[in-house]
Amino acid sequence: MNLGFFGLQFSFGLQQANMSPIYSFLGADEASMPLLWLAGPVTGLLVQPLVGALSDRTSSRLGRRTPYFLIGAALCSICLFAMPYSPALWIAASLLWILDAANNVAMEPYRAYVSDRLDPRQHGAGFLTQSAFTGLAQTLAYLAPTLLVQAGVSADLIDANGIPEITRIAFLIGAVLSISTILYSVLRVPELPLESEDRQRMTMERLTVRAAVDDFVAALRDMPRPMRQLAVAMLFQWFGMFAYWQYIAFALGRSLFATADAGSASFRQAVLLTGQAGALYNFVAFLAAFAMMPIVRGIGAKPVHAGAMLLAGLAMLSLSMVTGKAGLVPAMIGIGIGWASLMGNPYVMLAGTVPPERTGVYMGIFNMFIVVPMMIETLVMPIIYRPLLAGDPRNVLVLSGAMMLMAAIGTLRVREGETGARPAGAT
Repeated sequence: MNLGFFGLQFSFGLQQANMSPIYSFLGADEASMPLLWLAGPVTGLLVQPLVGALSDRTSSRLGRRTPYFLIGAALCSICLFAMPYSPALWIAASLLWILDAANNVAMEPYRAYVSDRLDPRQHGAGFLTQSAFTGLAQTLAYLAPTLLVQAGVSADLIDANGIPEITRIAFLIGAVLSISTILYSVLRVPELPLESEDRQRMTMERLTVRAAVDDFVAALRDMPRPMRQLAVAMLFQWFGMFAYWQYIAFALGRSLFATADAGSASFRQAVLLTGQAGALYNFVAFLAAFAMMPIVRGIGAKPVHAGAMLLAGLAMLSLSMVTGKAGLVPAMIGIGIGWASLMGNPYVMLAGTVPPERTGVYMGIFNMFIVVPMMIETLVMPIIYRPLLAGDPRNVLVLSGAMMLMAAIGTLRVREGETGARPAGAT
């Protein structure tokens, strides 16, 4: 069921590891880098809640959710194929907008599909398995350039725009995986047939954008209290992660290679090392997601997630002091545990609190708790990068670490017992 998520997350891994370097190769300035990442949060804010609401109302021969993640995967493949051939900064930025919109069309219907398919007692295993596939896919996405170098492709082989050949090949691999893994999941695990009352309701209700918007507004009004409380923790954790992805390559370039020149061979080595470090934390996330399953069943998702955010925060703080490659290992272990929890446990906490017939729209709204912090980071970072952070990407990692520590505190403040929410992992 979750193999299609592998293809989607391979695409996201390629973006996280390569978009800042691609922008730098094409002439972008470090301080303006977050603005060039604006595509993800804006398209997520606009697309996912609407598509989630539409998928709740869809009745087709393929199912409720399947048409959306098939269309999204096809568009994603086209954009991944075209991205590394971008001849100018504005073309790369435009393609990222389309790519993120395509990923967002597929993402929340896919999460709703998993929730639809599983008994409530299986939600923990389902979403943590999804987290594991995220870790595995992004491990390979981050590691792809290094594997290509080991296979004999030169890291210094670049095109006229300065984009390395290894980056181009990695994106072509992602284009194939995006569509093929989704097709495999669709063919092997078709959606469950709708209940008769659901079919009758959908027949009476027209599938229109206006109806979807009305559903979205009503869902906002009726939002479960635990979901509102989670918004605070989500604000800090996603601000921190988004800033980390944007600046980790630049931070390692300064710390370990003493360079800030995006056109230098040393910076390309920093980008390769960033991919290797990202592969390590995603592989840790792959293992940690499975290890968390029995713990979440035993004590609930909230304390597990809070502890994972604490480890991730301490790891990011330590990165600002790393002076050798060996120091990256414990930091990536902490970030990997945090990433595994971040991609699974908030959804475990959410799944039992929303009505099944509105899963799509609530998954879309929950995504707003991800993209709004990203938008805030995108707008704030160019303002504070030089005056408050001294134009040093290592200071961005310190800020990210502090944000993750605040996320741990915010998670502990979610009072599930007082809201009537079912504790995560309860049967």
